[in-house]
Order: sequence, then structure tokens, then C-alpha cells
Amino acid sequence: MAPSSAIGALWVAWLVSWIVAARWSNRTAARPPRGSAIGYRVLTTAGAASLVAGGQLAAHGLILWSAPPAVDWLLVGLAVVGLAISWWARLHLGRLWSSSVTRKADHHIVDTGPYALVRHPIYTGIIVAVAATAALQANRLSFVALALFVVGFWIKARLEERFLRAELGAAAYDAYAGRTGMLFPGL
Repeated sequence: MAPSSAIGALWVAWLVSWIVAARWSNRTAARPPRGSAIGYRVLTTAGAASLVAGGQLAAHGLILWSAPPAVDWLLVGLAVVGLAISWWARLHLGRLWSSSVTRKADHHIVDTGPYALVRHPIYTGIIVAVAATAALQANRLSFVALALFVVGFWIKARLEERFLRAELGAAAYDAYAGRTGMLFPGL
């Protein structure tokens, strides 16, 4: 199997498992005002479409560079690490997880496991996997996809933080935010 096929299969397996696991969450108790999610949803959807299109460009040889096979397999490994981080975070979050910004029944600040390092480890893991995929695909459109994901998840993280600060208490959330980076440790 070629590295490009492996990374494509990895993404498909992750996406299918992510959709199936969506049933494992508590009922929603509150959500931000309607329309507040439009910005990050448009950006991340455009990012996903650009990443898929970038894969097609790479498959047709439209690339900026060609790396040795060992480097390509290292990038596949990095994508595995990123998606594993996202799954570790999702499993650690448990029934409090939601695909959109919400407060679930019995919601509380989770500050253990990957959440002891960063406040949004699911987004971090996905960004790492997208970066590895973009580097493997090696074309401008794939790097546009990476930028769209980074900006989209940054917008979503900021919305989520404002919402959870209001819903769970500013003092408690600010104390947590003071101990952790938003998307990467120390940042």
C-alpha cells in the first residue's frame, strides 16, 4: 500500500468511527445562539473539501516536492498520532462530547488526561493529522486546507471558551485556562 492510500484509509476509518461514536453523548442542556457556528463550520468544511481535492491533485502528480518513502511513512505515522490524540481526548471527554459547541447535562470542566495539557486536544489532534496529510500531499491546496482548519478550529475554540466560561463559571474556567494552552501546550 502506498503512503497516500494509507493516509486516505486512515481518514476514512477515523471519520466513520467518529460518526458512529456520536451516539455516546449526554443530552444537550444549552447551546450558543443560533448562527454562532456558521464561521467555523464553513471554514472546516472548506478545509475538508480542500484536503480531499489536494489528495486528487497529488494523485495526478501536481506536487511541490517529492519526499523519500521513509519520510512519507513518517508523515502517515504523524497522522496516526494526531488522530489517536483526537480519539484519546474524545474518549476522555466521554458523554460530554458534542460535535458542536454545547453544554451537556452534568457538564463540568474536564482538566485531566489530554485536557491537562491543552483545552482543545481534539482540535489539536486533527490539526496535527491535517498538517501531516498536507505535507504528504505536498501541494498548495492541501496547505490551504491546513490553514482553513487552523482558523476554523481557532474560531470554534474561542466560541466554546466564551460559552463554557459563561455556563460553567468564569473563575473556574479562567483558572483552567491559566494552566493550559488553547490548542498546543504553552500557546
